[in-house]
Amino acid sequence: MQSEFVLEMKGISKEYFGNPVLKDVSIRVRPGEIMALVGENGAGKSTLMNILFGMPTIHSTNGFKGEIRIDGETVQISSPLDAMRHGIGMVHQEFMLIDDYEIAENVKLNRENLKKGILRKLFGDKAGVLDRRAMKEETAATLDEVGLNIDAATHTGSLPVGYKQFIEIARELDKNNVRLIVLDEPTAVLTEKEAEKFLQCVQEVTKKGISFIFITHRLNEVKNYANHMAILRDGSLVGEYDTQDVSVRKISELMIGRSVDISQLEEERKLSEEIILELKDFSVDMPGEFLKNASVQIHKGEIFGFAGLAGHGKAAVANGIMGLYPSSGEVILNGEPLNASDTLATLSKSVAFVSEDRRGVGLLLDESIEINVVISALRVKNQFLKKIAGIRFYDKKAGRKYAEKMIQEFDIRCTGASQHTRSLSGGNQQKVCIARAMTLKPEVLLVSEPTRGIDVGAKKRILDALTEMNQSTGAAIIITSSELAELRSICDRIAIVTEGGITGILKPSDEDYRYGLLMSGVSEEEGGCV
Repeated sequence: MQSEFVLEMKGISKEYFGNPVLKDVSIRVRPGEIMALVGENGAGKSTLMNILFGMPTIHSTNGFKGEIRIDGETVQISSPLDAMRHGIGMVHQEFMLIDDYEIAENVKLNRENLKKGILRKLFGDKAGVLDRRAMKEETAATLDEVGLNIDAATHTGSLPVGYKQFIEIARELDKNNVRLIVLDEPTAVLTEKEAEKFLQCVQEVTKKGISFIFITHRLNEVKNYANHMAILRDGSLVGEYDTQDVSVRKISELMIGRSVDISQLEEERKLSEEIILELKDFSVDMPGEFLKNASVQIHKGEIFGFAGLAGHGKAAVANGIMGLYPSSGEVILNGEPLNASDTLATLSKSVAFVSEDRRGVGLLLDESIEINVVISALRVKNQFLKKIAGIRFYDKKAGRKYAEKMIQEFDIRCTGASQHTRSLSGGNQQKVCIARAMTLKPEVLLVSEPTRGIDVGAKKRILDALTEMNQSTGAAIIITSSELAELRSICDRIAIVTEGGITGILKPSDEDYRYGLLMSGVSEEEGGCV
């Protein structure tokens, strides 16, 4: 008797180094349906699919708990090859195509058609000759299935991204036993028209009994094309729903509604009328985080947040202001234009920066904590220097004393100020980065992903330090973070960045659904009318 479900994942739990990222998650997919898998960044979607596809990162970190069933039978999937043998395909968010290859070569990669011949009979497939004609004919038939009218001999690198996405799905459909395909943000790089055409193609394919797991942040696409959905939040399954039974607003509430007790937040502060930083039509060309025509005003003494999904442009704001990537438009600091291409000049105007890439950009890993804490103030403001015979030298006594003070204030767990930062934990490295920025006594502090990859205790220490700095010095603090709950706990206002633009600015006390809608690129009118 055939099972009702092509896939069942039951009681899936996964830890990374003691940190639970999936907690007893169960999902089911029926034959010939589109199941949407939705949730915020970090909700566990990718980890769950990596388990299904047998990715090495899962099995090199002590595996997982739970059971996977295909057509009602328990299976062991230890590698992507195992997944493919069971008829599971995956279209990754990043294209897995070789640009120098023809379409047919990409579609048939590792499954090439071979001509019959004496050498192949004697020595096996390794001695076979490619049957390019058969490859192109079969690929052309598959391309026709997905509605792509293009020569299979075309080189993939010459095609627009919309075509490449169709080729990715054609490659999976060309496999003989495919029964389930995972689509990881397949429309993220497509225009609205391309996305509509692609998803209509997916719907057509389901008529053959092939199922899809559709990972997306675009909730309108979930409503319009998915049969049912599973919603993850903080590694747990919130629930499974038929898409016809829930509105876009309700989906966004379920995705975002984390344990943030807004009632415990401080009363809304009255902001200064003085604008300390303004962006006008600000665009940044940062790989993977393009920002376009962003305009926003930030008040003196304000804690301002930038939130949004990964890859939508929020990280480009601070990196663009600091001149790490090319930008256009205006940055106005204290009423005067700022040259966003001159990092040193920006630092000299009382702007400090804590990068999201603490190891690559934020720290001198092979230098001591002491040097890392004082280096910016030493270079930009000539602090920690003393004169001997009219020549300036580093005042090691003053630098060491100050570094030890910062170690104590931030509770940096170390053997002393001379310890190299490379040997510190991630949380302690982040504390060093923030201590260095605060040493500049900035009027504006830009902090990107301040609590990424660190434990709960260190997170609280860092957020408390930022709040204390704001209250004691009046500095404006601009925080870019994927942790919406943390932004809502300390910010006065939060800008939502979606698909390269600012879609709205909210208060921490605003309803969860408003955050969810803006992060999904849906207007409140659209969200409420479904």
